[in-house]
Amino acid sequence: MNKNKQTVLTNEGLKNLEDELEELKTKTRKNIADKIKTALSFGDLSENSEYDEAKNEQAKVEARIAQIETILKDVKIVDSSELDNDIVCIGSKVKLNDLEFGDVVEYRIVGSTEANPLNGKISDESPVGKALLGHKVGEIVEIDTLSGIVKYEILTIDR
Repeated sequence: MNKNKQTVLTNEGLKNLEDELEELKTKTRKNIADKIKTALSFGDLSENSEYDEAKNEQAKVEARIAQIETILKDVKIVDSSELDNDIVCIGSKVKLNDLEFGDVVEYRIVGSTEANPLNGKISDESPVGKALLGHKVGEIVEIDTLSGIVKYEILTIDR
């Protein structure tokens, strides 16, 4: 992660990261410590796959804790009450009409840390998110995606 880049989060994204950090530091660390303790009781560590697996899991959890702590040190919160519903910005919920297929899709534009396309949250750094930023209701936006040019008409912009 670029150390000079400030992480942009919504209030929901911040809460989710804080909850995940708390879960990792309390329950997950304790569970892994218990697994290591149990694996140590099996004896010879040179052929102890349970011990190796628990230590690998511990390393992954500690890396994730460090990653979340780094993110939280330099975070910018997008306050949805301050969003301008006239233009698409980070935190906006946008309803779009796919002009080729006639499908209506809805996305929330979020920072890359909390992006989850399967839940309708797309990053401001993704091709679609980046292209939508700054546009208004009624505008048609052409987006160069991996599958070709996509044209969306912006139907609504909400908080």
